[in-house]
Amino acid sequence: METGKTGALVSLSSVPLIMTLGNSMLIPILPALADKLQVSSFQISLIITVYSLVAIVLIPIAGYLSDRFGRKKVMIPSLILAGAGGAICGMASFFSGNGYSLIIWGRLLQGIGAAGAAPIVLPLVGDLFKKESDISTGLGIIETSNTFGKVLSPILGSLLAIISWYAPFYAIPVLCLISILLVGFLVKVPKTENSNSIMKFPQFWKSIQAIFREKGRWLIAVFAIGGICMFVVFSALFYLSNLLEDQYGIKGVYKGCLLAVPLAALCLSSYITGKIIGENKPLMKWITLGSLVLLSGALIMCGWLNPSSLILLLLLLSLTGIGVGAALPSLDALITEGIEKEQRGTITSLYSSMRFIGVAAGPPAASILMDISSRTLFYSVSGTGVAAALLALLAIRPGKQKSTA
Repeated sequence: METGKTGALVSLSSVPLIMTLGNSMLIPILPALADKLQVSSFQISLIITVYSLVAIVLIPIAGYLSDRFGRKKVMIPSLILAGAGGAICGMASFFSGNGYSLIIWGRLLQGIGAAGAAPIVLPLVGDLFKKESDISTGLGIIETSNTFGKVLSPILGSLLAIISWYAPFYAIPVLCLISILLVGFLVKVPKTENSNSIMKFPQFWKSIQAIFREKGRWLIAVFAIGGICMFVVFSALFYLSNLLEDQYGIKGVYKGCLLAVPLAALCLSSYITGKIIGENKPLMKWITLGSLVLLSGALIMCGWLNPSSLILLLLLLSLTGIGVGAALPSLDALITEGIEKEQRGTITSLYSSMRFIGVAAGPPAASILMDISSRTLFYSVSGTGVAAALLALLAIRPGKQKSTA
């Protein structure tokens, strides 16, 4: 890796880590929040949904703004907004009557901040490094950081909830401040980002259209596969979270630790994959395809065996996590290394939006399918994995994707 870039990469890794913690660590405390705020389970679920929906809408806009005005000029104000949103949510503890409404407004602001923070990391990593092998390694570390946030979040959320129900909200501005300082002082903006040859919007829009005319086949495939991977992860987590409480009576920190098992497998797989793919695009394709076959097979086995053993279920879901973890860094590298820097922020933001759609769709889909049967859930979710594998096989053609990074 290029000399002097380690600090910048660590700083950028803090952004997806903190954004993931700011959302996912609320999941284990939602029942307690519903009780404290005296709202229904549907109302409390909106705390997660509002955040995700506003991010889905605004991520492409943030991507364009980062291409137009600069990555850090979008990222740092967005981190400030995300921290302010968390602080507003925490202030709900002072209001007994309308605390829920204040939390929803705070989460709305936090989602706006998240839209302009974490998704901008991918194109900035592509901007920072010249060698494709360094970009792939950097993206693997970023994806590992994102996944580590998912591993840590159920445990940290449960621990903070021991202090009080609003402690996780107040943790958000503290975490955002750390990330702001790291990015502000350690990430140096590449000179190309400050170039005077900035395209106006009509030119920019034409360039995006040209990209999709030339590369739309594999770009759309990568977008879809990324969304499916997130759909698989959050469907499985929703199922496991409900199973642990309803069937095994496991709650609190112990539940958070068990939820972290398949996510830890995902995290390790992401890190290893980022290290080995380098700039080998054919390898990225075949790792993606093999990973999707692995996760589909593991989910089919869950449906077929319908395991009564918690250990066996955790093993199969960990195999699913390994599959997702190996696919994501390869997808990140394919899309980041295959797009010109001037359009990279917008294209990678569209990819991030698709992943957020998967996050948002997973829990409600799992809830509906679980009401039919667990076998229906696993067979249906595995079907999306098979569809993703076919997309990887037929639409991703590395020989026709010339790198422009």
